[in-house]
Amino acid sequence: GHLLRRLPFQRLVREIIKDSNNDLRVQATALNALQEAAEAFLVNVFKAVNLSAIYAK
Repeated sequence: GHLLRRLPFQRLVREIIKDSNNDLRVQATALNALQEAAEAFLVNVFKAVNLSAIYAK
């Protein structure tokens, strides 16, 4: 399962593409890859923040 809900993430990506004035089409597999990368990035950020909080005590 995903950490981020699929449809809101897809809407966000499509909105960003639309706002950049690019007339691009995005395949479902590309959206899935973007979502997995975004989730991995967020997990790493939260891990770093957690470690910082632990060591700040």
